[in-house]
Amino acid sequence: MNDEQLLRYSRHILLDDIDIEGQEKLLAAHVLVIGAGGLGSPVALYLGSAGVGHITLVDHDRVDATNLQRQIAHTTARIGQFKVNSVLQAVAALNHDVTVTPVTERADDALLDRLVPEADLVLDCTDNFSTRHAINRACVKHGKPLVSGAAIRFDGQVTVYDSRRPDSPCYACIFPESELPEQSKCATMGVFAPLVGIIGTVQAAEALKLICGIGQALSGRLLMLDGRRMEWNEMKLARNSACTVCTSP
Repeated sequence: MNDEQLLRYSRHILLDDIDIEGQEKLLAAHVLVIGAGGLGSPVALYLGSAGVGHITLVDHDRVDATNLQRQIAHTTARIGQFKVNSVLQAVAALNHDVTVTPVTERADDALLDRLVPEADLVLDCTDNFSTRHAINRACVKHGKPLVSGAAIRFDGQVTVYDSRRPDSPCYACIFPESELPEQSKCATMGVFAPLVGIIGTVQAAEALKLICGIGQALSGRLLMLDGRRMEWNEMKLARNSACTVCTSP
């Protein structure tokens, strides 16, 4: 690290669990973020400010006026732009150390099969079950840890699916694709503005911990937030021996 970086990241370096070695891991890391909306905004901003060296950001959507209530990486002036390009500008304004690669494509199986192997870890910041399952399949296939978040109305949840660990479940273990519930959309159900910030920030924290190898990841634990009561609950998650995605026959 140069003198400018030593100053910029000094508050991380002062932490014994991170220190210079951990910060160098962050600077060398490549993270794949799927979704540049409510969850992807705080995720990208915190990963960028923390010095994660390369962020590949995937989202095919454009900034809309209704996004601005909660998607804090975007601005009124950037309405109509692709969300990934808007986030690129927001991260660049925070930290010129970080390379953001914007991908304005839908996160389908083919794209994920190309991008997931290139990343150290993946963050699912999407809002639909079919894409979450596609991301999960790619992460299991390529052995990449997945930090998953979701938020709707006043309720949020976050966990880590780490297929590198033999005891860790995958997304399909908990939410089998054959039993998908009816999809809830922010456009019809609404979402409390700070909720996505809370969940997205936890996702960013878990990603930074995984990169640096510190603390205990949320693997095997689902954190659930009731935003009305501001109350966290934790559920233990177990691998499903009948899972068709992560369990070998």
